Amino acid sequence: MALSMTGYGKAVAELPNKKITIEVKSLNSKQFDLFTRLPAIYREKEIALRNTLAHRLERGKVDLSLNVEVISKDVSSKIDHHVVGQYYRELTELAAEMSIPQPQEWLSLLLRLPDVMKQDTEELNEEEWGTIEKAIDQAVDEVIAFRTQEGEMLTKVLTEKTQQIRSLLTEVEPFEAERMEKIKSRIYEGLNNLEGVEYDKNRFEQEMIYYIEKLDVNEEKTRLSHHLDYFTETLGDTRSQGKKLGFIAQEIGREINTLGSKSNQSGMQRIVVQMKDELEQIKEQILNIL
Repeated sequence: MALSMTGYGKAVAELPNKKITIEVKSLNSKQFDLFTRLPAIYREKEIALRNTLAHRLERGKVDLSLNVEVISKDVSSKIDHHVVGQYYRELTELAAEMSIPQPQEWLSLLLRLPDVMKQDTEELNEEEWGTIEKAIDQAVDEVIAFRTQEGEMLTKVLTEKTQQIRSLLTEVEPFEAERMEKIKSRIYEGLNNLEGVEYDKNRFEQEMIYYIEKLDVNEEKTRLSHHLDYFTETLGDTRSQGKKLGFIAQEIGREINTLGSKSNQSGMQRIVVQMKDELEQIKEQILNIL
């Protein structure tokens, strides 16, 4: 069964001092493209994450985001006394040199200056990361489940479209004998209207057979039927076959085009147009298959 490249998964990692919400989104793409939004503390794990997601999701435009909500009441920022003292001394000297009054609200002024507040550097805890990894795996599991569900719908649609082309192919047969007789009648009628013209009947019959063989569509019908069988077989494969289905669809298109070029009968041409319409819809759906 085919898998879709479209998917969405969400999971939450509960930690002692924070809650991390993981979201994974996947859309169709010719290859694996990963876009991550990670807090700075987790960026060292980006390469490992990329390898894991590439192995599990294979193809698609994947968006991974980790949103951190701090639930601890501990204050992680502190005032840098040394920096505040340095600012105060320099501003006092500057005020004296320029003969301007010193500000009344020193503290309010100093706390607004750069680098006064310093943040405690948080280090990555491997045990914490293990909990986050499990949540990421859970989100990816949801993406795969979503892809499977979408793939079932795609398989159903593509099966219906291929069956429709096969049904249209059977409608070609009644026109074949009819159009051959019309071709013969038209040529004989044209010759009979030529007065005083003699021709070699044996050579004429040979040329007639050659001409009719060029218009024969049995080979195209056989190849088209085989391609449809191969498409259906590949669609049922458990492996990701989106690219392969695209190649088979191209071959189906070639046979339909050849059939159209030989269809010098309006009824057959209408059938070929319907086949092309069904095939275009198949190609649109294949773009989203893994």
